[in-house]
Amino acid sequence: MNKRNGLAIRRVRSLKIGHVFSRRAAGQRRRLRPRWVVAAAIGGVAVAVATFLVVDSDSAPAGPRELTSDQAGRLAVTRFLNFQAGGRAMTINVPGTAGELTFTGSIDYRGKIGYGVVRGTGRDTSSDGLIQWTAANVLVHPMVNAPAKAPARPPGSGWYSRPLQKHGSSLDSSLAIALKLGSDRPDNAELLPQNGAAWVGRDRLDGHQVDIMTGPSAERATSGTAGTSGTAGASGTAGASGTAGAVRYWIGSDGTMYRVRVGVASASRPVVIDFDTQKYVPVRPVPGVTPAR
Repeated sequence: MNKRNGLAIRRVRSLKIGHVFSRRAAGQRRRLRPRWVVAAAIGGVAVAVATFLVVDSDSAPAGPRELTSDQAGRLAVTRFLNFQAGGRAMTINVPGTAGELTFTGSIDYRGKIGYGVVRGTGRDTSSDGLIQWTAANVLVHPMVNAPAKAPARPPGSGWYSRPLQKHGSSLDSSLAIALKLGSDRPDNAELLPQNGAAWVGRDRLDGHQVDIMTGPSAERATSGTAGTSGTAGASGTAGASGTAGAVRYWIGSDGTMYRVRVGVASASRPVVIDFDTQKYVPVRPVPGVTPAR
């Protein structure tokens, strides 16, 4: 386990959920008892994207099964590790009836801003170009011949601004979800299983052995104690209409997030977000533009 993730786990222990990272002695099992009355913040991800999600109909590889304490601990810390890293490089594949859109770039999880290039496959080039976004605003720089990777310094002109769409745009929904995959604190590992999080299988991804887990369902995250945490309502989408399903995470043995798959209401197939597909490049704001948060 590297130094970065070790620090994160110590942070979790300071929040009194570190016991979920220790291995139980052979033959000893202790049932976790809820100690917090607030809902897991990771449940807020399900709530935040409730407007966008649809049920993922793919069958689970081997589960679902109840999370072990170790698995719950890794799921609880995975978004915090993204924040602690500062940012992550990623590729987002967005399916559509007119063809697929692929975003390649980075998200600064501390600055809450993303930047990269969007290219279409099997469709026209009307959506191709550079893109920079926050939770509230999107800047687009159309390009007929978009590069495979965005320049480290965004160009100083040729940008168009628009609000990030909350409904009807698979791309905007995917960008909003990607921003939610970082958090400035670990989640409550004890409440994750209670709110529907589960283990569904194992996989090997780019040389990493990973566990596949689902996060809390939006319906359960918005009921019961979830409504008392303040995190659900913070997104502004709590209680929004639309059918929601669980987000699926591919998580390494140290809690690192390697892939996320989520159904989006305006897309025919799930959106897939893969991390570390290229080198992380720090996100620089478009010159002369103050990003709207």
